[in-house]
Amino acid sequence: MPRIIKYVFYDILRTRFILLYTMFLLLSTIAMFQLDTDSSKVILSLMNVVLMVVPLVSVVFTTIHFYNSYEFIELMLAQPVNRPVIFLGEYFAVALSLCFAFTAGVGIPMVMYGAGMQGFTLLYSGLMLTLVFVSLAFLSSVLTRDKAKAIGVALLFWFYFSLIYDGLLMWIIYSFSDYPLEKATLVLVSLNPIDLARILMLLQLDISALMGYTGAFYKDFFGSSLGVIFSTSVLTIWILLPVVIALQIFKRKDL
Repeated sequence: MPRIIKYVFYDILRTRFILLYTMFLLLSTIAMFQLDTDSSKVILSLMNVVLMVVPLVSVVFTTIHFYNSYEFIELMLAQPVNRPVIFLGEYFAVALSLCFAFTAGVGIPMVMYGAGMQGFTLLYSGLMLTLVFVSLAFLSSVLTRDKAKAIGVALLFWFYFSLIYDGLLMWIIYSFSDYPLEKATLVLVSLNPIDLARILMLLQLDISALMGYTGAFYKDFFGSSLGVIFSTSVLTIWILLPVVIALQIFKRKDL
């Protein structure tokens, strides 16, 4: 597996897309720090990039890469190499390359401008979302042999978690506003990795007062060690579950 990861990783790093993605994040982060000296406002602006652009890039790039690597995967399958080794080698290589690009594009300016704990939270959330949507993209890729359908499924994942789910959540909160929904909302938020990352960043920026009583509940919960463990555990499940399902499908799939 290490050889497959190394080969695919270096092959991805040579692509123009990864370079453009890194430069986009780097220039965007530096430009925002140049426009405003208040790191909290900069982090708040970058939050929109992390929550929207990073998942979108992760699902689209991963799906396209998987189908572009089909000949390589078929060649490796003709060798005495187990399918899980090939699949996991591809997964780790793509995940590492996208995480490397995000860390270089966002992390370097954060260190340069001394963003502190807020910058670390943003970096942590971006890396976790990258891994989550790489996992979802691999799941969508093994579901069908049709590249267009796989990209459509991957984009549907992104569209649902980025836009549709928030609308459904707001409808539930509005419809049952007469009931205490703090704990129920916590469960619902856990079903969306983007919402979970958003709350972590908003609470780190200390603007939970804008979220009312629910925000105070989130601050008490996520601001504790239990909240950090809970959020990390849920995001880890979001990373591992799609990969495990995709691996089981890939092991039985006729390529």
